Amino acid sequence: MAHSEVIDWLLDSDPAIRWQVERDLLGASESVWKKTRAAVSTSGMGARLLARRGDDGLWAGGPFFPAGWDMEGGGPQPWTATTWVLKDLREWGVAASALGNTAHKLESVTWEYDDLPYWGGEVDVCINSWTLSNGLWLGADVDGIVDWFLEHQLDDGGWNCEWVDGATVGSFHSTLNALIALLDYQLTSGDTQRVGGARRAGEEYLLQRELFRRRSTGDTVGDWALSLAHPRRAYYNVLAAADYFRAAAEADKSAPDPRMRRAIAHIRSLQQPDGRWLQGHRLAGDVWFHQDVGKGKPSKFVTLQALRVLGWWDARTPAHG
Repeated sequence: MAHSEVIDWLLDSDPAIRWQVERDLLGASESVWKKTRAAVSTSGMGARLLARRGDDGLWAGGPFFPAGWDMEGGGPQPWTATTWVLKDLREWGVAASALGNTAHKLESVTWEYDDLPYWGGEVDVCINSWTLSNGLWLGADVDGIVDWFLEHQLDDGGWNCEWVDGATVGSFHSTLNALIALLDYQLTSGDTQRVGGARRAGEEYLLQRELFRRRSTGDTVGDWALSLAHPRRAYYNVLAAADYFRAAAEADKSAPDPRMRRAIAHIRSLQQPDGRWLQGHRLAGDVWFHQDVGKGKPSKFVTLQALRVLGWWDARTPAHG
């Protein structure tokens, strides 16, 4: 495929993908991509997920797990409960107004862990990252979760969901999710000063490791870091990290950090001769429906994200390093 054919292939998609192609790859006017984004809640995947909401404001009857799910022996994590659905809808660009009174209904919901109030957050870094971002989107009072992140950052600059069990070093997964939420807070509130230091320390945690290496040995942290897949759910990969740094650089009006060079080269190396990227893996677990293709097939979400990252990097890095 020529580049124009790849773009045409991406445009022939659900509006959840199409508006991002228009905005991020084609530089379309705001009126064009916003019109497409508005369709996410009325057609395609967004409309399908909105239709699954229960009268109680929940999906699958639970905040993080479906109601009645056996957390001890129930098999792979299901992806059908409320927090996962809200994360998808938000990332697809659904307008908060399409959710009606969902934020209000969730005020009376408690987490599976210790019956903690939903909008107050939980003890898990990743859960709190999505709750902060979802709450900012829906207009809920989630300000206390910002303080929670500042209080639970580890000495190495990262975060780790296992802190509650004594973990004292950061995790790639937890750190990326925390950074995304703190950037969402900064962009929504305009309060750079409150989270700026924490963001810089968390970014250093990843950059010192070139986005995929152990700082102690230089070895790859695991094949999971290099497998580009959508949806990634809670899990880390270098493409998601690079896309965060792209968004962060645009927000901060800063240049790409050269320590990303090896990660960018890996992303570039996975482009197929036809200009597309393949799905690296598919997570197990129940879903309402699959939003992308199976392993080894050309992925529109992965291709969109990769082209967005490489376009940013190449435009701002000498000699396309």
